[in-house]
Amino acid sequence: MGMKALLLDSWTTQTVSSVYSQNQVLSKEVYLVSRLDTPAAFAGDDGDEDGDGGSAKKTSHMKAICFLRPTDTNANFLARELTNPRFAEYHIFFSGIVSTGLLRLIAEADENELVKQVQQFYGDFLPVNEDLATLNCHHTIAMTAAAGTARATDYAQLYDRNRQGIESLLLALKRQPKTIRYQASSVWSQQMARDIQQKIQSDQTFHFRCPNTLLLILDRMDDPVTPLLSQWTYQAMVHELLGINNNRVLLKGAPNVPKDLEEVVLSSYQDAFFRQNRFANFGELGEAIQKLLKDYQKSTQTHSAENINTIEQMQNFMEKYPELRSQSHTVSKHVEIFGELARLVQICSLMDVSQFEQELACSDDHSLHFRELLDKLANPAVKIPDKLRLGLLYALRYEQTGNVSKIKGEMRKGGVPDELIVLVDAVLRYAGAMIRGPGLYGVGNNVMKKVTKSIMSSVQGVSNVYAQHVPLLMETIQAVAKGKLKNDVYPVVLGKSQMDELPDEIIIFMVGGVTYEEAAKVNEFNKGKVKVFLCGSTIHNSTSFLEELKALAFY
Repeated sequence: MGMKALLLDSWTTQTVSSVYSQNQVLSKEVYLVSRLDTPAAFAGDDGDEDGDGGSAKKTSHMKAICFLRPTDTNANFLARELTNPRFAEYHIFFSGIVSTGLLRLIAEADENELVKQVQQFYGDFLPVNEDLATLNCHHTIAMTAAAGTARATDYAQLYDRNRQGIESLLLALKRQPKTIRYQASSVWSQQMARDIQQKIQSDQTFHFRCPNTLLLILDRMDDPVTPLLSQWTYQAMVHELLGINNNRVLLKGAPNVPKDLEEVVLSSYQDAFFRQNRFANFGELGEAIQKLLKDYQKSTQTHSAENINTIEQMQNFMEKYPELRSQSHTVSKHVEIFGELARLVQICSLMDVSQFEQELACSDDHSLHFRELLDKLANPAVKIPDKLRLGLLYALRYEQTGNVSKIKGEMRKGGVPDELIVLVDAVLRYAGAMIRGPGLYGVGNNVMKKVTKSIMSSVQGVSNVYAQHVPLLMETIQAVAKGKLKNDVYPVVLGKSQMDELPDEIIIFMVGGVTYEEAAKVNEFNKGKVKVFLCGSTIHNSTSFLEELKALAFY
């Protein structure tokens, strides 16, 4: 097509940057990347930024590729662009299903007949790993808590965004689920399952020949424990301690970090070392980074100036130089990230805190846990956010048998401010024993299962005291794979309650967000026969989860 401009909106900018580097975009002959939904896009040569008084700057020799969400707002921006075109022609791709009204608006605005094609190019989600995606939608915990109440209308736009994301995901994967099931404890999940069912049955776009697929719609409320736990695998640990936002990690403010590493990209699509080690635990990661550093040192010695004696060696060095520079950046980036993770683990006493978190999540011993929690809350070495998380974990496990009121008082004495202590009541209103479905802590014969799990952790090594916890999601997936998912807990809206055959794959959408711990477990499960694709409204660390809980604190 020759020289091209890429026109995006705020959402598709995130999507493209998640899977393509700047060099990869340039390799496609894209020499201009611009936001269509900003006033600057329509600024005239005379500085007029409202797009009315000035003529838009023309680049008529270039063709425009537009990748946009199919929203009314974007349609208006596109119509404005076509009314005063800057490019020779326009190729329009929408990330989801396009309405006839939107197409009509574009057609009416295209008086110069510059639009050469309009396609639905499904990508209304952010791919993170090969088996993980997110909609990057926030405040969905408040949305699900409001489901079925008068407040539900306040979240109608957010509900539609999640629905469109699920539809786009199914279309991108070319999947027409044979069965749709949902979490019975969630009013939101039931409504979403029915809406997706109706869309699939009424829209020919979804008719694919595909494997036996189950779509399972879940709600974070059934497992509020997983987002509250410290993490010890690379991807999850970085997100918990530093934060990963659109594949970017901020190191600014960390001691002795070079300026060019204050913000780095950590993408499984663009970084081979990260892709290979994202699920490695902290100890394995240290060994992998040592090996990465040694390999780099060996490469630099081989191609050093002292070893260049011939023209052929000079040519070889110049060919290798870009690769060496890229390797240098990769090594520096991971060394800096690992160093900052190690520093935070030490100053926050995270090994001690994490071990107790795991005990609260995986075992039931109120007397021991109560005493240890009082010690942690009184310990000045334990940070305030960690005291809050421990208090929440205690409240969730011992809501009906413990002394939650006493713990809230001790949290206050330990320095936790009142505006955070109210989250104890908020998390119980959101996901307490009377709200969530069964299974979080196990009932009846599940006790033996948890004892077995504890024994296995002991046998496999001390390092596993930090990884005893298995998210409820994995028990659900195992039940699906064995055909033992209970109909009263996960009802069916499409297909049969007892399937003729077990599913070949499971697509899971979790409103309220997923975690990187769950993503790591899913990736491990996918080494087996049944495949799982996981998507959530967002990807939580404990900070983002608590931020969303704050919206419930004063309901």
